[in-house]
Amino acid sequence: MKLHLTVPFAIFTTLITAAAATGNPLLYMLALMTVFTVVLCLAGVLWASATMQISAECEQETVYRGDDVSVLLRVRHRGWIPIAPVSLEMSTLTGERKREIRLKNMPGKTQTLRMPLHAAHVGVFFTGIRSCTVEDLMGIFERKIIPRDTEYSLIVMPLTFDTEPLEMAPGDPGSEIMARATEDLSAPSDIRTYQPGDAMKKIHWKLSLRKGELMVRKFDEPVLQETLILLDCSKPPVLGHPEAEADLRDALLETAASLFSDQVKAENTVRMPLTGNHPVDLDDRMGLPIAFDYLTRLDFSAADRFEQALMMESRRLSKVGCVAVITARLNGSMTEMMIRMHRMGPNLRLYLVTFVPDDTGFIPFVGRLEHAGIEVEFITPDTQAGNEAAQ
Repeated sequence: MKLHLTVPFAIFTTLITAAAATGNPLLYMLALMTVFTVVLCLAGVLWASATMQISAECEQETVYRGDDVSVLLRVRHRGWIPIAPVSLEMSTLTGERKREIRLKNMPGKTQTLRMPLHAAHVGVFFTGIRSCTVEDLMGIFERKIIPRDTEYSLIVMPLTFDTEPLEMAPGDPGSEIMARATEDLSAPSDIRTYQPGDAMKKIHWKLSLRKGELMVRKFDEPVLQETLILLDCSKPPVLGHPEAEADLRDALLETAASLFSDQVKAENTVRMPLTGNHPVDLDDRMGLPIAFDYLTRLDFSAADRFEQALMMESRRLSKVGCVAVITARLNGSMTEMMIRMHRMGPNLRLYLVTFVPDDTGFIPFVGRLEHAGIEVEFITPDTQAGNEAAQ
């Protein structure tokens, strides 16, 4: 509760002093009216704030980047003493800026307001009504209310785009094995009872005669080479423009989501390790919704340099046929590490996310990668804010 009693106190003191000096009863009456006005203002603020009901509902909990979503606000109070228009403080999707909304004074009636919000960036955002300010008409008393259950989370999922197919390293059996057989008949691993549909050549005849029922051999499935997607989960480069930096993160996440989605749709074995505060290994068995949810919640908090992540994964390339690297930075140590990974067998493609594809700082490293047989593709965030920042 904020009090602004300086003016009414000065008026009251002046009137009482003048009334005592002159003995004029009208001045006493004006002094009492001043006190009555202050009390009435206080009662109006307390009555309205005590009966204030505020609610906020979002029409959707999950949207895609670029979508528009509406928030339905409802405000009501039962105070009948006139007060100033109620002020609502609402946080934006980024949570950094605040938006103030003033409503009409309609005691006893529910005011409904639909607020449009634009999901500009990928992530999980917490927003809603932060506070409600009730003030009297004279501006003497002001009370701020922190409403409950008026904040909500909005999940903004990444958009996807078509990517060029990733080619496995030469000698990868890949789909050829799957076309020839779903099991390796030279490696039996277990015995089980016969089920309708089992091939006759899998029946273990000697064991079946001994047990008096049909028994079949189980075989190991062939090990297929996998696609490894490596996303740079460390903090992206600082550009000095918050919107451009957010656009850069969006491009990193959407490139990873697009590659993962295309590999899953092609029924390829894919793995994408994410590092940071909540590390997780995404794979094709999880399904796209779960994988996209993890990507959406990625906070780019990896403390280790991306070169260390490349070094760790280079020790686990025995079953990898292709590697896709996604990053917004490129230096000499990263270049040498990617060349080393490519020489160990798998094909490698670099997705370099940048607003300036022709940056002279990248040219020597890109040339060395291409000379080593590594594909390099540039991803440019197509946003006005990013282009202005780059200029």
